[in-house]
Order: sequence, then C-alpha cells, then structure tokens
Amino acid sequence: MWSPNVETFLGCDAPFAEANIVLYGAPFDSTTSFRPGARFGSSAMRHESFGLETYSPYQKKDLTDCRVFDSGDLELCIGDANVALTAIEERCAAILDAGKFPFLLGGEHLVTLGAMRALAPRYPGLHIVHFDAHADLRDEYLGAPLSHACVLHRCWDLLGDGRIHQFGIRSGDRAEFEWGDGKVETHLFSFDGLAQTLAALEGKPVYFTLDLDVLDPGIFPGTGTPEAGGVSFVKLLQAVLSVCRLNLVGCDVVELAPNLDPSGVSTATACKIVREMLLALS
Repeated sequence: MWSPNVETFLGCDAPFAEANIVLYGAPFDSTTSFRPGARFGSSAMRHESFGLETYSPYQKKDLTDCRVFDSGDLELCIGDANVALTAIEERCAAILDAGKFPFLLGGEHLVTLGAMRALAPRYPGLHIVHFDAHADLRDEYLGAPLSHACVLHRCWDLLGDGRIHQFGIRSGDRAEFEWGDGKVETHLFSFDGLAQTLAALEGKPVYFTLDLDVLDPGIFPGTGTPEAGGVSFVKLLQAVLSVCRLNLVGCDVVELAPNLDPSGVSTATACKIVREMLLALS
C-alpha cells in the first residue's frame, strides 16, 4: 500500500515513513448527473503538476522542503458507490492510523463521504468547511441517496446540525435550501462571512472539502456541472489559505474533469490550488 507511486504530484516524493501528509486519489464519477470525466481528475493533476514550479511566490514556500507522500489512485468499483466509498474509507483510516494527514484528490464530490466515514468517529465535534457552487443537500437524486448531489446531506447524517459551513453556493433546488435552513450554515455567492466562521472554528477539528466548480466557469470550465457567477482564482486562493490555518484533520479537492477543458487551463488551475494547500498545511 505504501510503496512509491509510479507517477507522483510535483514534489510529493517523500518516503512514507518521513511524510506528514499523504495524497490518495479516488477516480470515481459514477453518480455524475451532467458531464462525466471527474474520474480522470486525480491522474491528470499528477501528470500536469510538473508544469508548475515547486516554489510558491504567494507563500514564499517550496514543496521541496515539505514531506508529502503520494500513495496514488485507489482502484475503485465504478459500478457500485457503496463499494467505492468503503475503499476510500479504508484508505483514509489507514492513513490516520499511521499518524498522517489524509489529502484526497477526486473524483466527483461523493468521494468526500468515504473520508468522512473514517474521520467522524475519530473526531467528536468535527466540522466541515465546504466551498462549492452547489449546496449538495438533497436527500436523494433520481432515487439514489448516494449521489454527488446528496453528499453534504449524507455528511450531515454523520455530524448533525451546525457542523457544516458552506460558501460560494449558487445552485440548488428549493427543497434542499429549505431543508438546510437551521441545520447548515450556507453563504451564497461568495466568501462573505468566512472570517467570522473561521474564528468560531478556531481549535476545533475541521474537514475542508473544496469542489472546484466554486470557481467561475470562465476560468474553470473543466468540471461536470459548471455554474455561472463563480469566484475568481485570487479570491479562492485567499479563502483556501485562510481555511488551512485551522485545525484541519483532512481535506479534499474534487470535481476536476480534465477532458472537458482541452486547453488544460482547468487542470493547471487545480494543480496550483493543490500546491498552495500542501504548502499551507506543511
């Protein structure tokens, strides 16, 4: 399980024993409701990351000074969401058992639930900070309770009221917004209110899930369910770096579908966000 991967994300080649962060990929997009392709996201990020520098002028840090192990992609059952989620949960649990920080690369957003199933029992009082274009609070989608459109509702099943904090949301049906009122903290359209939320979460265990479609599709078209009116890269980076100062116990970056942006700009953007998160967490 912990042998070096054939292809790693840029600068993430520390031996497992020396690493404090472990990348693991979940190439799964079987519940995608519009445009598939997120299953190729994690492998594309690895391959294209070498177009970046290891050094970040934003943080004045370098990945060569960090200790990150890339464990590669899981081999997931594309036809069965439950089986796939169990595999993700088991890998996340193994990383936690080794005393490492689990960093998940998706994949569609449902993969977050696998990580949460491993983390929630270990961290009483766990909160989620969620950046996304979509609320993902449906109880079911086309009769399926395990869907990328339901993932935050399934996380609420694990955590309960007042533990999920959403930002950038600009899409959802009436019923899920009505259901979430009083159960979930939802900030529409932007990161307004983020500073106050992060201050309230200081010292508490937090999981950070970043759906890249929070970005405006004008700069990030390579995603399965694009929504106009998103945030800029600079605004997202500032918000991400703020979240990474919390007591994070795990995180993920999901919903890159590289095949939907032949220019490669979306993949390059995703890689840059991952680099900045790795540096901020190291």
